[in-house]
Amino acid sequence: MASPRAPLPERIRPQQLDEIVGQDHLLGDEGIISQFLAAGHLPSLLLWGPPGCGKTTLARLLAQELGMHFQALSAVLDGVAQLRKQVEEAEQRQAFQKTLLFIDEIHRFSKAQQDALLPHVERGTVVLVGATTENPSFTVTAALASRCRTFALQALTGPALHQLLERCRQHPQGVPDLAWDDAAETALQRLSMGDGRRALLLLEEAHALSKDGRITAQAVLRVAQGTQAQHDRQGEAHYDVASAFIKSMRASDVQAALYYLARQLEAGEDPRFVARRVVIFASEDVGLADPQALVIASAAFRAVADIGMPEAIYPLSQAVIYCATSPKSNTTKAYFAAAEAVRNHPGAAVPMSLRNAPTGLMKDMGYGDGYQYDHDCPDHFSGQECLPEVLRGAQFYEPGGFGHEREIARRLAWWQQRRDADSGRTR
Repeated sequence: MASPRAPLPERIRPQQLDEIVGQDHLLGDEGIISQFLAAGHLPSLLLWGPPGCGKTTLARLLAQELGMHFQALSAVLDGVAQLRKQVEEAEQRQAFQKTLLFIDEIHRFSKAQQDALLPHVERGTVVLVGATTENPSFTVTAALASRCRTFALQALTGPALHQLLERCRQHPQGVPDLAWDDAAETALQRLSMGDGRRALLLLEEAHALSKDGRITAQAVLRVAQGTQAQHDRQGEAHYDVASAFIKSMRASDVQAALYYLARQLEAGEDPRFVARRVVIFASEDVGLADPQALVIASAAFRAVADIGMPEAIYPLSQAVIYCATSPKSNTTKAYFAAAEAVRNHPGAAVPMSLRNAPTGLMKDMGYGDGYQYDHDCPDHFSGQECLPEVLRGAQFYEPGGFGHEREIARRLAWWQQRRDADSGRTR
């Protein structure tokens, strides 16, 4: 039993697996971990999930459920020497009890430290359970990951957090006189962002400020001042939010695009990173459907560099709103079709009429012969062929059907009609 002076999350920490909330996909009747436990077998695991979802508690209770010795290391505080000591102790007890070696924040172990685990996991000296908030695909070596099963734990949603609140009221070491209104629970769910530990700490602090034991939304907001959205600029959340930002603009969901813009900026993301993404989007996803999008996005990028935060919020918001509400076209990917033609025909000859002829010899060889200066032609259009002969007729760019590209399509069709007419006259 935890000390009465311990923080609320520690006092009401689950003591049995069925007290863990929010992870039914792993611990429910059909959950894979439940199936392992029913078979009395536990492989080495990587538990991947956000803070406060129960990774450490789950590891402790797995050891308890299977009668294993629980040994914990922290990748932040402990190194190879501590690891070696724990493995030696595990070897000594191996004949009568298995050891579950729990390594918190295993993604912070270096490659050499992770490699040091391999022989002990392979031989079964320990059953490794590593906890990480980072995607193991990027932070755990392939050799170690291949020897473990990876399970993703979920952030705690509304129903799971509600169960936590009820446990606070019913647990012997909880808060027996606890009461709250719906608005307070909504505030706790919103500000905890799926982190059960954070929710309980906010609850405890809000309760300490209440006069009659009843928690209000105002009390929760007061103790949560300074809480920021979870957004690790170096971790997976960085890429998840940036991806959602781009995909929201692409989906023309301006409300979501503004939300993910704010989520990045409020969490301290470099506004230049955001501005670069908007410039790229303006060409890649809006393109010629609205050429003005690139002008506005580029202006926002310059404004961010010139004025900085917080005023850069305004030009960035303007660019995001403009891009999200613009007609969309990804025809700038025509470049990749042209690049493929270059790879397939790396030495395709430039037509003689288009070649530069800076010397008399080159003129005598026919360089530049037959070139037509388009501005001397009717309607400033010559219709001359410019692609290498081996690529004549290739179509890399096909205009889309929205916005400005409808005008481009009409123009291309008119030029093609002129070419066809000129070709008919010369036959």
